Amino acid sequence: MIDQVQFNDQGLVPAIIQDSETKEVLTLAYMNKESLAKTIETGETWFFSRSRKELWHKGETSGHTQKVVEMKWDCDQDAILVQVLPNGVACHKGEVSCFHETIYTGEEQAEIADYQILKRLEEVIAEREHARPEGAYTTYLFESGVDKILKKVGEESAEVIIAAKNRDREELKWESADLLYHLMVLLREQELPFAEVLNVLNKRHEEKKPVS
Repeated sequence: MIDQVQFNDQGLVPAIIQDSETKEVLTLAYMNKESLAKTIETGETWFFSRSRKELWHKGETSGHTQKVVEMKWDCDQDAILVQVLPNGVACHKGEVSCFHETIYTGEEQAEIADYQILKRLEEVIAEREHARPEGAYTTYLFESGVDKILKKVGEESAEVIIAAKNRDREELKWESADLLYHLMVLLREQELPFAEVLNVLNKRHEEKKPVS
């Protein structure tokens, strides 16, 4: 496979690193043949530093390693997409992604929901379960137990149904958000990562793809 990669004149190929769960682009780095081979061999990302002229293992000093889930090349085989499970942040500035500074936002984009909020919501709920801050609604749910959480999921499901039946778009939006939140709390209580739910959806999608 490595012999088919179209490295540039410097012997490098750009590697786009993407979170396999959230699909957020984490960073853009470069690989040469050796770092690409070590990435495949170890199952963690290795790159070539253009400034230091040496290989580097992501997370070797910080501990923020990236476990490789899947690697793909583009149609010209001169760029690689590496989907990973990150163990910590990708950016040396402490940010989750190196692409954290917005330089332009179009009018349409401002109205598009950020689906990565589900991943962030899952992280916040996990933190609330662990810390149990006094007065927090999430703390109240966890301390009340699974029956209370199930009751809230049922109530919010009913509210979604009523809003949809009434063709109340605004109410449906808010009630759907409430349902998703309480469902995420339930998944945490059941120790079921949201990624496993997404994997089921992805598996169903793959199974329905036409065979060429």
